Amino acid sequence: DLILKRAIEYYASKPALNIEGLGSKNVIALVDAGLVKSIADLYRLTWMQVARLERFAELSAKNLCDAIANSKRPKLDKFITALGIRHVGAKTATSLARHFLSIDRLRDATIDDLIAINDIGDVVAESILAWFADEDNLKLLDDLRELGLEPVFEDQSSLPLADQSSIISGTLESMGREAAEDELRALGATITSTVTKTTTALIVGD
Repeated sequence: DLILKRAIEYYASKPALNIEGLGSKNVIALVDAGLVKSIADLYRLTWMQVARLERFAELSAKNLCDAIANSKRPKLDKFITALGIRHVGAKTATSLARHFLSIDRLRDATIDDLIAINDIGDVVAESILAWFADEDNLKLLDDLRELGLEPVFEDQSSLPLADQSSIISGTLESMGREAAEDELRALGATITSTVTKTTTALIVGD
């Protein structure tokens, strides 16, 4: 149960699908009540089921179910992040989304396909292959599709920071680093952790 709770909480977190109302306490309540036994069960919830739980009133139950329903067309990179594949954070998820363009093409990727991507080495590639070789994970993807979840790749070639590479260092005054990285990605930039010959901008906080 603890692994499931952590997986759901991560799936709903800001770096992933950012589902409002699915914080730690609500996830615990849903799992402990037996309403959610997998990530896919989130999309089977009805507000009436949720409203019966002690933590929820009718309005908060409806708001939660609406938020979950509104996550059915996530950006592909956010969905890949949400899957919780070991060694695959937001930066790697963005690279995978831009390279494969769909979850089906990523699902069918070979080791050679993966290591052809600049910032993916053997360890990360093997971790991705292992995740997609797991029958439980494949069932989850199939269940999510049947429930109407459809990750969408957004062509970012026309965005103002397309093909540019940024690094954030230090503490920013107006927002957290994670939020700033999300803003940059939304404008088409790639976020890296080290300066290379392709780096366009180094953003330095305190």
